[in-house]
Amino acid sequence: MKMYVKFDFNALCKKVLDEKLKEHGLKYRLLNFGEVEFYEPFTQEQHNLFKKNLGDYGIEIIESQKTALVQKIKDTIVELVFSDEIIPVKASIYIAEKLNHSYGYLSNLFSEVAYTSIENFIILQKIEHAKALIIRNKQSLTEIAHKLNYSSVAHLSTQFKNTTGITPSQFQKIVGKRRRAQSTATNHKMQYE
Repeated sequence: MKMYVKFDFNALCKKVLDEKLKEHGLKYRLLNFGEVEFYEPFTQEQHNLFKKNLGDYGIEIIESQKTALVQKIKDTIVELVFSDEIIPVKASIYIAEKLNHSYGYLSNLFSEVAYTSIENFIILQKIEHAKALIIRNKQSLTEIAHKLNYSSVAHLSTQFKNTTGITPSQFQKIVGKRRRAQSTATNHKMQYE
């Protein structure tokens, strides 16, 4: 038997962060985009232990302001792409307004720190979301293209193929074959039990 789940990575990380901060007895306030404001100082030893505990969950403390801003850009893009609502503005405007910086500055900084462009990161996130939507098998490619703000299914297909090497239709067929194979295997297993 299989179960598909949807993750809200921001909520998940916030929950883990909140629990770990409480475990360490630190007085704090959680802000947006993984920012924590501490009400009192703590020792380097506490910092190191907290950093190690977060590392066990794949969460790292960002030491550089530039890196922190790039992470905010990534979080904003993920929020934009994975939103249940269609955001009616261009991604560049959304990101600039959300982070209160010019898009040119954010774009240059992102390229400098992440070694890729914001546009490329957006495409990668959109394709990941498209794959997740295809796996859930609840929407047509036309609906997925519309949800992800593509001008057409052809546009989605082109970016999907450029990123993954296969078209969304081919990906759908692969997912379907795997489902049928797993279903057959499960049915055989149940017959012999």
